[in-house]
Amino acid sequence: MKKIIFLVLSILCSFNLSAQDSLATDSVQSSRTARREFSAAKIENATKAQGDSAYIRNDFASAIQIYESLLETKGVAAEVYYNLGNSYYKIGNMSRAILNYERALLLNPGDSDIRSNLEIARSKTVDKVDAAPELFFVTWTNSLINCMGADAWAKCGVASFILLIVALYFFIFSKKIVLKKIGFIASISLLVILVLSNVFAAHQKDRLINRSDAIIMTPSVTVKSTPNESGTDLFIIHEGRKVSIKDNSMKEWKEIKLEDGNVGWIKAADLEVI
Repeated sequence: MKKIIFLVLSILCSFNLSAQDSLATDSVQSSRTARREFSAAKIENATKAQGDSAYIRNDFASAIQIYESLLETKGVAAEVYYNLGNSYYKIGNMSRAILNYERALLLNPGDSDIRSNLEIARSKTVDKVDAAPELFFVTWTNSLINCMGADAWAKCGVASFILLIVALYFFIFSKKIVLKKIGFIASISLLVILVLSNVFAAHQKDRLINRSDAIIMTPSVTVKSTPNESGTDLFIIHEGRKVSIKDNSMKEWKEIKLEDGNVGWIKAADLEVI
């Protein structure tokens, strides 16, 4: 029995460590890396402070330049994307505001301020989109997954694995029946948390790597039935609209899908990937 438990622990340890290592070494920077680089940048210079100062002075053009330069040179950070989105919102560029709010939300999906400002910016666009109805457990599951980012779920997985070892110790070696029962129940619970944490972390990581959503950047776009100008006009969408890229194989044209299931082709220049 003990050998089986130790074997299971070894497998879980390998799985858990590989998941954390994958998150840490992936070419796409995670929110943890971004925050570390961003913190170092704050110590070394006042670039972020200068951007905040420009924003407070209502010099939004300067704030945008500073935030974009910071993202380019120091790496991605949810806070900088959020402030950049606020700056674009102030000058009335809703498509850019929405784009940067969405990027901030990818790194920090549990931030209520980002979600709130994103909804406000969406309300200023031409296209009014009603959320597609979902089954209650799908909504609940998505809310649970999005309450934290990939980095936070990875840390949760590490913590639950350590606690699982402690719980199994009490279950296997304790002489008291009460402690054995507590260790057994805690082990089952922590095992579930460990597995879910790794699954949720992998899901968030996949969203960061395989970005298939985009924002329409052109004031109005006519969606075509085929990837060429001679295609039949299907419908019109406007800037700020969020779409999913269904076919990304062509350079000049992209096949998109809307929330209601409608699909069509638009020029790649008319959208920007989140």
